[in-house]
Amino acid sequence: MDDKELQPVSRNLLTKLGVTAISYLAGGVFLTIMTIGARFRLLAIALSIAALVIGASALLSRDREDKKPGSLIVAIGLLGLLVQFGLPFMRPIAATVLGFAGIGLLAAGVWKGIQFLLGLRRLD
Repeated sequence: MDDKELQPVSRNLLTKLGVTAISYLAGGVFLTIMTIGARFRLLAIALSIAALVIGASALLSRDREDKKPGSLIVAIGLLGLLVQFGLPFMRPIAATVLGFAGIGLLAAGVWKGIQFLLGLRRLD
C-alpha cells in the first residue's frame, strides 16, 4: 500500500471535498437543464441570468475550489445570453459547449464524490 493511502484525512478536508462534490454535481445538472431549455427562448434567458447570478456568487467566495465552477458557470451564462441575442450560427456551438460543460462538471462532481467516500474510510 502507498503511504498516502494510510494517512488519515482531516474533517475540514473531508467537508471541503463533500461540498465541492455537491456544487460540481449541482452545476452539471443545472447546465444540462440549461442545454435542454435552450430551445425555449424565455426559459433560456431566465436560466442564463440565473447562471450569471449563481456563478457570480461562487466567484465571490473565499474558497478557491468554489471559484473554478463559478467562473465556468458565469461564462456559460454569458454564452447563453449571447446565443439568445446574438447571431443564429452560434446556437449549435453554444449547445455543444453547454453539453460538454455540463458533462464535465458532472464528471468532476463524481470524481470529488469518490474522493469524499474514500476519505470517509480514512477519517481520523
